Amino acid sequence: MAREKNALRGHFIQAYVPGTETPTEVWLELAKYISSISDDTQEETEDTAFYDSDGTPETSVISVAGAYSIEGQYDPTDAAQELIAGMKYKVGEGRKVYHKIVSADETKQWVSRATVTAIVAGSGDASSYEAFSCNIRFDAIPTESVPVVI
Repeated sequence: MAREKNALRGHFIQAYVPGTETPTEVWLELAKYISSISDDTQEETEDTAFYDSDGTPETSVISVAGAYSIEGQYDPTDAAQELIAGMKYKVGEGRKVYHKIVSADETKQWVSRATVTAIVAGSGDASSYEAFSCNIRFDAIPTESVPVVI
């Protein structure tokens, strides 16, 4: 089985337009000065025992909320970072984006509307570069498809 570098996996965003449930083809890549993207997916489970087995509880996954934590250095000239930085003092639909993930081997992609939280765009020690970070959490289970590679 081939191993792929994390840097080959693509994370893209675009602004969400309220009332529009289909993203356009214009995506901004979250990559410049981004040093770490961590999978923070959360699962809710429920354990239930049934009489038709031996009474040992079975675990059922009842919800999955895909989420990613992004960390790096802030560059206000990067369009993707600036889209997120501009949401810092917004609420509700002002925190929505479309998020697309393309697998490192470019065989699958996942797309859905998402919510951006925990935005940091400029922070840190005086001798350090400004920090950039946020959490992007899908609002629903994303649609999986084959990416169109140009």
